[in-house]
Amino acid sequence: MDRNTHTGATPLSTAMARLLTGYAVHFNRAHRRHGQLFQNRYKSIVCQEDAYLKELVRYIHLNPVKARIVEDLERLAFYPYCGHASLMAKITYPWQDDAFILSIFGSSEREARTAYLSFLREGPTQKSRVDLDGGGLIRSHGGWADVIKSPERLKGDVRVLGDSAFVLGILSRAEEKLDHHYRLKAMGINFSFVETRVLELCGLSRDDLYSRGRQKRSAEAKGLLSFFAVRELGMSQTQLSELLNMTQPGVAAAVARGEKLARENGYTLLPEGC
Repeated sequence: MDRNTHTGATPLSTAMARLLTGYAVHFNRAHRRHGQLFQNRYKSIVCQEDAYLKELVRYIHLNPVKARIVEDLERLAFYPYCGHASLMAKITYPWQDDAFILSIFGSSEREARTAYLSFLREGPTQKSRVDLDGGGLIRSHGGWADVIKSPERLKGDVRVLGDSAFVLGILSRAEEKLDHHYRLKAMGINFSFVETRVLELCGLSRDDLYSRGRQKRSAEAKGLLSFFAVRELGMSQTQLSELLNMTQPGVAAAVARGEKLARENGYTLLPEGC
C-alpha cells in the first residue's frame, strides 16, 4: 500500500451511503415523516499522512471542546460521539483503527497515548488553522504566508489535504480515470452498450436481468451491470439507483458484488480486440 494513503476495502462513500440512508429511513419511519432528512451530503478529503494527519486528528477531536459541547479534555475522554474516547481507551469502538492512529505518536501504546494527549493539550492555545478549514491552494502550500511569498502558483484542490506534490499525484490519478471515461464515451460506449455486454456475458435475456425476483443469476448480472456502469462509465450510484429502481445502498452492494464477479471470471466491459 502507498504509505500516503490508508483506505479500507469498502470505499468511504459506500459506507456513508449505507449509514446515512439507513438512519434516514429508520428516523422517518419512527417519526412518521417523509422526505429528505439531511440537508447536504457528507464531506470527505484525501489526507497526506506524513505532513498533515496528526494535525487533522487533533483538529477533529478538539471540535467538541471548541464548540463548548464538552468543557475540557477530561470530559472529552468520555464523550461518545468523538474518536478521542476510543483512543484514550475509555470507550471501545471495534470499527475504529486506534492502533494506526496511535502508531504515529509512539512505538508502544502507553508512550503513544501519552504523546497524543500532550499533542492534544497544545491545540487550544494554537490559532485557527485556516489550512485545515479549506482552500485547496492554501492546503497544498502551507498557508497564506507561503502562498504570498511563492512566485509560482502551485496546484491545489479543496478535496485534498497535503503538500503540492501529494495534491498533484492524487489529481493525476483522478484525471486518468476521467480520461478513461471520456475515451469510452468517444467510442460510443453508453449504458445501453453495458447492458447488452452484461446480457452477453451472463447469458440472460433483458427480462431476466430486470426480473424482480431474487434469482442468483439475475443478482449477479445486476451486480456486473452496476460495476461496469459506475467504475467504467463513471455513472453515479444515485443515477444508477433510479435506472435500476434500487436503493443507493443496494447499488453500492451490487457494485461490490459485480467487481468480485468480474475479477473471478475475467469479465471486461470491452470485448477482446477493442
